[in-house]
Amino acid sequence: MKNQLLHTPEGVRDIYNLECERKLVIQDKLHSLIRTYGYRDIQTPTFEFFDIFNKERGSVISKEMFKFIDREGNTLVLRPDITPSIARCAAKYYMDEKMPLRFCYMGNTFINNSSYQGRLKETTQLGCELIGANTPVADGEMIAIIIRCMLEAGLTKFQVELGEVEFFRGLMEEAGIEEDVQIKIRDLIERKNFFGVEELLLEAGIEEEKRNRILKLQELFGTAEKLSEAKVLARNSRSLEAINRLEQVYEILKACHLEQYVSFELGMLGKYKYYTGVIFKAYTYGTGEMVVTGGRYDSLLQQFGKQAASIGFAINIDQLITALSRQKLLPEKQAEGIFLLYQPEVQMDAVLFAANYQKQGITVELIQKDPEIKLEEYLQYATKLSRKELYYLSGGTPVVYPLG
Repeated sequence: MKNQLLHTPEGVRDIYNLECERKLVIQDKLHSLIRTYGYRDIQTPTFEFFDIFNKERGSVISKEMFKFIDREGNTLVLRPDITPSIARCAAKYYMDEKMPLRFCYMGNTFINNSSYQGRLKETTQLGCELIGANTPVADGEMIAIIIRCMLEAGLTKFQVELGEVEFFRGLMEEAGIEEDVQIKIRDLIERKNFFGVEELLLEAGIEEEKRNRILKLQELFGTAEKLSEAKVLARNSRSLEAINRLEQVYEILKACHLEQYVSFELGMLGKYKYYTGVIFKAYTYGTGEMVVTGGRYDSLLQQFGKQAASIGFAINIDQLITALSRQKLLPEKQAEGIFLLYQPEVQMDAVLFAANYQKQGITVELIQKDPEIKLEEYLQYATKLSRKELYYLSGGTPVVYPLG
């Protein structure tokens, strides 16, 4: 039983020492970059009322949420997704605000994945939301921030894939496909099951020409040239406007010299049903999962009583760290600070010595020497902790030992 207490539940893990330090360094770098675009921090509760994430919101499905009951009998959930929480906040505190709102955040989300999926159930997200702006420039800003964050983290080989939910909805509307069938088709397309899509379209009695155009979605991925192919399929104003919007966003990214990191996938629809326009995912080597997800959600705040077009993204920090580690791109820990070893009889001298350096912002790690432990062991330990020097104080002036 004792040993069992040392283990974590399935889907969560401890992060400590160098790994934790690296994670915090990367988080801080990306957070600082996002703030240069004018985003201000917001923190929402770790748990909320279940209704914030219910089926109508289009977030994570109910069975994948961690639910519990409070003492008043309310159903609460550990947040599976931070965007609906921020939408709630924006509606509550900025209901009458007409100017755009820029929020950034960092926090953990909790999704009760099936064990066979092999995913973490608790992950750290860093992201931002732009509320009250419905322009191609707003879309381009989001994608530009993602690209700059990936570069700032140290990645050199990654891709941001762009899709457009409205393109798909236009095709569905043109074909006269009912909403419940659209939901099934959307799920099949997201899972790349186009055989299932064809079967559903046949069952729905969709004529061959429209059926074939919908099935062409599986071919619409790659460079910007695919947008021209999509225009041929877009024989309705809704789909055509969606492609025109993507073209405008691409021109903005080209103007920022970021187009080499962008590709298109019109068959990408996103797992969250609240997406309404441009959506995006970022992939890199070393992880089978996406490191960034996001998109436009122009109707979500309306569910909380505020009319405001919105767009945002979330970086999965844990997946990003995994990718950086496997690509051997994690920053090396630089030796810094002092390991101050002292004899018991000079402990006050050691305390004052350390305090003087610490007031100057220099790290000093203070430890009393154990007579049973040799100096060589302390030197090895200080090196392991990436200290720059070991100071040994036994009386008078400390002896300095430079470390590797």
